[in-house]
Amino acid sequence: MTADEQVQRKYAALRPVLDERALRLWAAVEAEAYGRGGTTFVAAATGVTRKRIAAGRAELRGLATAPPTERPQRQRIRRTGGGRKPLAQRDPTLLADLEALVDPATRGHPETPLRWTCKSTAKLAAALGERGHRIDARTVAHLLKEQHYSLQANQKTLEGTTHPDRDAQFGHINAQAAVFQQRGQPVISVDTKKKELIGAFKQGGREWQPVGCPVPVQVHDFPDHELGKGIPYGVYDVAANQGWVSVGTDHDTPAFAVQTIRTWWQRMGHARYPQADHLLVMADGGGSNGSRARLWKLELQRLADDLGIPISVCHFPPGTSKWNKIEHRMFCHITENWRGRPLVSHEVIVNLIGSTTTQAGLTIDAALDAARYPRGVRVADAELEQVNIQPARFHGEWNYTIAPRTAMNE
Repeated sequence: MTADEQVQRKYAALRPVLDERALRLWAAVEAEAYGRGGTTFVAAATGVTRKRIAAGRAELRGLATAPPTERPQRQRIRRTGGGRKPLAQRDPTLLADLEALVDPATRGHPETPLRWTCKSTAKLAAALGERGHRIDARTVAHLLKEQHYSLQANQKTLEGTTHPDRDAQFGHINAQAAVFQQRGQPVISVDTKKKELIGAFKQGGREWQPVGCPVPVQVHDFPDHELGKGIPYGVYDVAANQGWVSVGTDHDTPAFAVQTIRTWWQRMGHARYPQADHLLVMADGGGSNGSRARLWKLELQRLADDLGIPISVCHFPPGTSKWNKIEHRMFCHITENWRGRPLVSHEVIVNLIGSTTTQAGLTIDAALDAARYPRGVRVADAELEQVNIQPARFHGEWNYTIAPRTAMNE
């Protein structure tokens, strides 16, 4: 058999399985083997153009000096249907048993072997092994993905028992705020932000840093008793899109909450509303500004006496604290501003809060409040009776006005 016939037979045998690149490289290898005139010889025997063979020879030289780093192109080697059958086909009950272990409907079922343990792929594989299936953790992961399962965190959507007048209270709050704003009276939203540990502790979120140079922080989040904690209590002016935050160092009490409102009025509110004759406060139903806190009402009475104007309060229904405007108009931006930054001192907290701005024009002022606010202060019935409180017709426990006591004595 001549050399020409040998090349033709090779070409006929390999052509059906060679793609463009593989054909070009094979022809180049044959041409190299024949030496001088090899390109012309292979082109005549196979019909592959000289240009393609020359390109293949150049590519071979490049591969010799710089081998490829990427993986070879994948292509089917076995015929369709060849090879070992998938495990789910060889084990007909495997998928059903896996579904029974991970299906949310089976959580807490007394017959579920993984009722009180995490459902990792290793433990799922072990549980399947106890049922007679031969499978490893990696295969369990592949099967779960094929069945449209994925790793998911809990989602906060449940708010507990819904009060029957919840929506009506929202409507009442919106109506009151609209009336006050139409009259040019101040409307504020108040709440306590999450308490923060002071020190080199990890903060959620990420911030741009040089590669390989993260900010070092403590391994454990044990409170530093010398540095203490920061307690941000905020006041958000709804109409002005401005906020005030007092950073406390002692306890989150009604006295601290009302003192923050007083500081806001002295620093910001009085200058913006010099003609104000009424103040509307929107607050959560619990915590230091809760609707059932006696000291909250007594301190508001003292504030109303000092300002000489009545203070109306509207509390959000139980389980709806996240609806308070201060949460999604101010607190969330403060958290974003100090993401990834350890709060190593009270001054750092104050400066980061005071530097928080948004494209919508939000500005915030902040200051440290190092006063002592003891817990457990009891308000006697006689003191509560001195509060000049006027409950609203609609849910007076949530909506009320505290007028200056001078008006009560006249």
